[in-house]
Amino acid sequence: MKQEEYLHSLLHPASNDVRELEKYAKEHNVPIMEPLGIEFLMQLLRVHRPNNILEIGAAIGYSALRMVEALPESQIVTVERDEKRYEEAKQNIRFFGKEQQIHLLAGDALHIKEQIEAYGPFDFLFIDAAKGKYEDFFRLYSPLVSEHGIIVSDNVLFKGYVADPSKAPERLEKMVSKIIKFNQLLNEHPDYNTTIVPIGDGVAITTRKS
Repeated sequence: MKQEEYLHSLLHPASNDVRELEKYAKEHNVPIMEPLGIEFLMQLLRVHRPNNILEIGAAIGYSALRMVEALPESQIVTVERDEKRYEEAKQNIRFFGKEQQIHLLAGDALHIKEQIEAYGPFDFLFIDAAKGKYEDFFRLYSPLVSEHGIIVSDNVLFKGYVADPSKAPERLEKMVSKIIKFNQLLNEHPDYNTTIVPIGDGVAITTRKS
């Protein structure tokens, strides 16, 4: 799309080290945020200026590193259940010299709540892990977000399949169904307001109702 190409042309070039991280992710099929999506997330952080951030789904540490790039004084707790990805994230965080800002935890976020809770409460929750578990992550960790905090969920449009599930490959049908259910939960939740922004792979922004 011409519009998307235009927006990409306006992005500020990332550092060489960040570009190497993006290159590694592409070559090894590591899911990281799309360029427009990560830029949107970073700008959202600059506006909201949270002090304490929780990220569910560290992967290789890319988004945590970009978040601390946007807010160098913030503290980020990020969780990764895959052992290989956890080790890669630890290595990348060390390489960028961000061990003091980024606290990397190993384990399934659904099973280590007590460990994560010790770092809370959080001003910002970023959900970007197993798509089929988004509802579980939201129910478990939204209570740890401060009254004026923000919850951001990535990939909620999931390659456009949520708008037309009939186009989804059979192996993704169940996941698409769960994301649709999650979006409905956000949209209909009595305690939250949510807006889905069609940027990247779809970003949901959720805040508590007054």
